[in-house]
Amino acid sequence: MRRRPGIGGLQKAAAARDQYRLLGENVAKLRTDMMKEQLATFRSQLEEFARKHKNDIRKNPAFRAQFHEMCAKIGVDPLASNKGFWAELLGIGDFYYELGVQIIEVCMLTRSHNGGLISLQELCNHLRQRRKKDREAVTEDDCLRAISKLKVLGSGFEVITIGKKKLVRSVPTELNKDHNQILELAQGQGFVTVEEVQRRLSWTSGRVTDALETLLEEGLAMIDNGHKDGKCRYWFPCVSSVYSSIGSDP
Repeated sequence: MRRRPGIGGLQKAAAARDQYRLLGENVAKLRTDMMKEQLATFRSQLEEFARKHKNDIRKNPAFRAQFHEMCAKIGVDPLASNKGFWAELLGIGDFYYELGVQIIEVCMLTRSHNGGLISLQELCNHLRQRRKKDREAVTEDDCLRAISKLKVLGSGFEVITIGKKKLVRSVPTELNKDHNQILELAQGQGFVTVEEVQRRLSWTSGRVTDALETLLEEGLAMIDNGHKDGKCRYWFPCVSSVYSSIGSDP
């Protein structure tokens, strides 16, 4: 018959478990302390790198994007505040603040044309026109970072991806799956017809008409019914490849 461990054996087993637990906690603390020390070293090196390459970070868009990637890997956000080390050293906060204001201006100027939905590429084209006298170039990456900070305004600013395009939304318009599919379909030629949507997506005419009417009401589509074939074209400026010069400086 198998004997049960006595009181002494149970006490020894409990003591052993406590020793293992303490050992595990000590090892975990040691690793945590080492990681904190390494992180502090990385941050110090990053600050030294920023001092050394200050001008390149401000003036070279590709270099600036790589710098942001390095910051993200160690949990540093140079745009978190307009005050402090990064703002004083690089002025990055001011750069993105100014860019954010210009993004709002472009979106407001083009809203009557595109209904508050503009492709990221077109937005960048407008900004480059407005900033062509500035020495600091602007990229899509810069725009995405500036837009991420505009979300705090609660005015609907966000970037959405439809098909192969990134679109910037500046109005709190909610697009459902049907609307997104139509916008994606329109990317090929800038417009769709009711018949094309029915054929390509296997929808009923009622479903197509309902979705297109909503897009028209929201100002995201324009209707063109002057064709010999009698088919209405629904044009979408936000996905059209034709660059609009609305709001750009001459």
